[in-house]
Amino acid sequence: MSNTISYYKQSQPQRAATTNTDLQATQENTSEASAGTIKVSVVSALGLIPVTGATVTISYTGDPNAPIETLTTDESGQTPTVELPAPPVELSLDSSATEQPYSEYNIQVTAEGYEPILVSGSEILPNQLSLQPIRMNPLDTTEDAERIVIIPAHTLFGEYPPKIPEDEIKPMPDTGEIVLSRVVIPEYVIVHDGVPGDSTAPNYWVRYKDYIKNVASCEIYSTWPESAIYANILAIQSFTLNRVYTEWYRNQGYNFTITSSTAYDQKWIYGRNIYENIDYLVDTIFANFLSRPGVRQPIFTSYCDGNRVTCDGLSQWGSKYLAEEGYSAIEIIRYYYGNDMYINSADIVSGVPSSWPGYDLTIGSSGDKVRQLQNQLNRIARNYPAIPTIIPDGIYGPATAEAIRVFQRVFNLPQTGVTDYPTWYEVSDIYVGVTRIAEPE
Repeated sequence: MSNTISYYKQSQPQRAATTNTDLQATQENTSEASAGTIKVSVVSALGLIPVTGATVTISYTGDPNAPIETLTTDESGQTPTVELPAPPVELSLDSSATEQPYSEYNIQVTAEGYEPILVSGSEILPNQLSLQPIRMNPLDTTEDAERIVIIPAHTLFGEYPPKIPEDEIKPMPDTGEIVLSRVVIPEYVIVHDGVPGDSTAPNYWVRYKDYIKNVASCEIYSTWPESAIYANILAIQSFTLNRVYTEWYRNQGYNFTITSSTAYDQKWIYGRNIYENIDYLVDTIFANFLSRPGVRQPIFTSYCDGNRVTCDGLSQWGSKYLAEEGYSAIEIIRYYYGNDMYINSADIVSGVPSSWPGYDLTIGSSGDKVRQLQNQLNRIARNYPAIPTIIPDGIYGPATAEAIRVFQRVFNLPQTGVTDYPTWYEVSDIYVGVTRIAEPE
């Protein structure tokens, strides 16, 4: 498996960024200043190896030469969580607002033995924790240019092509063979970063959950009510799994799963930040998708912003307003797609050592699943030494609970010490990540 070029080397563009002065002027019109928080996680592109002691410099995108925070990564490759100014939350809750509802920051990272990297345009929403991933390439002595990753405007604020209408149920080739007998959650999707016919656009191998988290952070605001976020994630996942199940692009002769073009698919941006609540909700429901009775394939769930663009599908802004009226996620889904739509779940998750046992593992649990979990934690701890090592005795005691609690802290899960569904699969994902050697980006 090889990765194509997964960064942009280009000069920093002129952009309408939110500067300190802009934010102060906006906040003067509100009763109190607004702020969001950010945590930066830095790993090597050669594998899931934390980069310890990296210097992380944060500045306003509109004023990149005036640093406002300088941080150092810990043994887990993470910075402390810091607070940054952001516009008032009302801007991200009002479809008629014309001001940018998030502030933009440059994240510059340097570390000994690695190429420097700059992420320009990391988006901070008020009252939200932003998680900014950074992947650093080992230093190449033949090349000393700084890598620059550009995060363009959010889809609800910037101008993007509207989705080309498609049927929600795709014809399957009548070959006499069943390509997929049931829905499987893939380990990876291959994202083509452009329109389908653009052969110059790079392809990226992206873990399925990471892809969904990225798209959701591109397509909606994390400040919205949870039921609206839940409904939109279900639509995003069903859309994606329809592409996977039907092999839509491979059947057209392409070597990728999905594109990043809003005209053909849904927005995905290499290197962008995601939000803690979206991160956790996807971890909780990542195997879900939308179905209709008698239809095997996940439904191709079209959606649009519902403000500048309307469509025969879910309205993103409409889902937010319905949630404020008390609609649940499934009620929002049925409002837009009909009462025969229901939430389904895939039984098979690819790329994990074994499936969730079907119940929470906690103090008092025992058996092979606990021993497997302990062995995986011990291997992860070699890369993330903040996680204490434990005796793999198959007994879930206080030491195992503490190791899980530290793991949950490092990987942005509720720190319960209980191995629930999202924790089990996060441990599985990280275990696979630390035991698999990746290629440089």
